[in-house]
Amino acid sequence: MFDTVPGLIDQIRARFAHLDSCPFTGERVFFENAGGALTLNSVVETSAKFAAIPDNQGRANGAAAALMDVIAKARGDMATFFNAPGGQFIVGESGTELLFRLIGAACLGTGVGRVLGSTLEHPASRSAANRYAPLSGKAHVLVAHDDATGSVDAAAYVPDLTPDTQVATILHTSPVTGMGVDIAAIAAEIRKVAPEAYIIVDGIQHAAHGRIDLSACDIDGYVISPYKAFSRHGYGLAWLSDRLAALPHDGLMNAPGAPWELGTRDTGAYATFSDVVAYFDWLGGHFTDSDDRRTRIEAAGRAIHAHEARLTEAMLHGTGNLPGLAQIEGISVLGGIDNPRREGLVSFALAGVPAVDIVEKLNAAGIRTHTRKADHYSGNILDPLGLDGCVRVSLCHYNTEEEVARFLAAMRDIAAG
Repeated sequence: MFDTVPGLIDQIRARFAHLDSCPFTGERVFFENAGGALTLNSVVETSAKFAAIPDNQGRANGAAAALMDVIAKARGDMATFFNAPGGQFIVGESGTELLFRLIGAACLGTGVGRVLGSTLEHPASRSAANRYAPLSGKAHVLVAHDDATGSVDAAAYVPDLTPDTQVATILHTSPVTGMGVDIAAIAAEIRKVAPEAYIIVDGIQHAAHGRIDLSACDIDGYVISPYKAFSRHGYGLAWLSDRLAALPHDGLMNAPGAPWELGTRDTGAYATFSDVVAYFDWLGGHFTDSDDRRTRIEAAGRAIHAHEARLTEAMLHGTGNLPGLAQIEGISVLGGIDNPRREGLVSFALAGVPAVDIVEKLNAAGIRTHTRKADHYSGNILDPLGLDGCVRVSLCHYNTEEEVARFLAAMRDIAAG
């Protein structure tokens, strides 16, 4: 879709830091976006600006008032970006920390029953549920994901749904298989049986690909790690429904409004997410004439999805005279070859060649990828497949077909031995 706007891909790429060169190792193609996407130049500038400000929020001076205005604006930007139906946004240490806090509060604030999740989930949510379910007198039940598709659908949840399901966790996109999940459909099935359950979604892997619409999903919490969505390390971001926010939670005694944030948060964290929203707004403006900001953000998400689908199609089926991964003998692709759930990520194994060796050879060819091992992060996905590791090639909308071709040329040589 980007090729319908002349020069757009170059404009996009110019907005990101270290796009084709690592500050430590030099020129490279960056296909490790699932480990942390590239950072917007505007985020770098904003981070430096706010790091230099000595004043704190909540004081009786102009600087403090200005900081509070920045936070208020950012929360409004977040509401637009996520299309949030009320509720509130908070920032914390990381996405993982916020998942622990939301899931912990939901477990401890409800009665005996069940916490329902799936085997697809990242350990951030599974570990939180595993910790807080027994502390709150609940069983932690895991719905089995589908090894063939690398995902889990609403129908799989149905047999394990019971009226005493108090808390449910859902992964929006797998960081190992790259496959998305229909969170709205799963939430709808949960509500049929356990209408008062607290539903919390891990959106960390999904956020960089756009198309988040909380108004279309009857859930209570949604968490992301902004460094995986073009911002920076050092903070996580969560949306809480009003009823989840009202549950007892860690906080300062007698603080007005029972805030969820612990201590003074970094104003720069809020400000840099405004930069992310502004970028989506700018990008979407190339694909719609609407003067409505949410409409432009939605248009950006559609364009991102279409461009990334084109790149993964080339990665799987080839480009020019280069064979795709599906044509290279001995390669198996997690989640199957043609899977409509895929979001900018291809994980694969090559028979007889350890994943770590492939990643090392790709690094030598100037292509940054990552090994997923059958460890506490990815064993839930890889062990059932009989794999001790896989190569994860994760891209974003600023990547190009030329970069895919460079990757495929390297893989052709690696597979040839």
